[in-house]
Amino acid sequence: MTEKNMWEIEDSYFAQGISTICGVDEAGRGPLAGPVCAAAVILPPHLDIPGLNDSKKLTDKRRRELVPIIKEQAIAYGIAFATHEEIDRINILQATFLAMQRALDQLDVKPELALIDGNREKDFGLPVKTVVKGDSLSANIAAASILAKVTRDDWMEEMANKYPQYGFEVHKGYGTKAHYAALTEFGATDIHRMTFLKKFYGDK
Repeated sequence: MTEKNMWEIEDSYFAQGISTICGVDEAGRGPLAGPVCAAAVILPPHLDIPGLNDSKKLTDKRRRELVPIIKEQAIAYGIAFATHEEIDRINILQATFLAMQRALDQLDVKPELALIDGNREKDFGLPVKTVVKGDSLSANIAAASILAKVTRDDWMEEMANKYPQYGFEVHKGYGTKAHYAALTEFGATDIHRMTFLKKFYGDK
């Protein structure tokens, strides 16, 4: 099977004379605990990174192999968080946008266009194009998805040392059966998103 062209979307903009394109994606919108993480990446045009794809379609081992390659080869990249407190205060969508803005602000090269995974547009101070399932269609968004996912996973694994009874190293804060069982037994930690637990505690 021929490997899919991950540069097709970028190519349509390169043809219009836009040369500096960044991809933006997030990890951790759904979990009950921890921050949301976003990354912005500008790859050299047509850079071939074998196996580059949506982070969710890759094994943890493969994602971790790709991180140093992406960081080394990228023209620029930024990785940033919005905290669980910010998520509770301004809601998960706005917190995701905040993390994306912080990641974009870290870029030391200003992109002419940002390709954002998903279908929610936001004014980031530069031209933006949303791409549904962009992490499996665009090389830049795929690279961003990998950096965001691994960075957030690492953060949750650190928290697993602080809160060993919750299993954060396994579920990364998502609402698994084991996670809900731990919440029932031990209560919420200071990294839980309390707005995400309203229904759970309301049912108690």
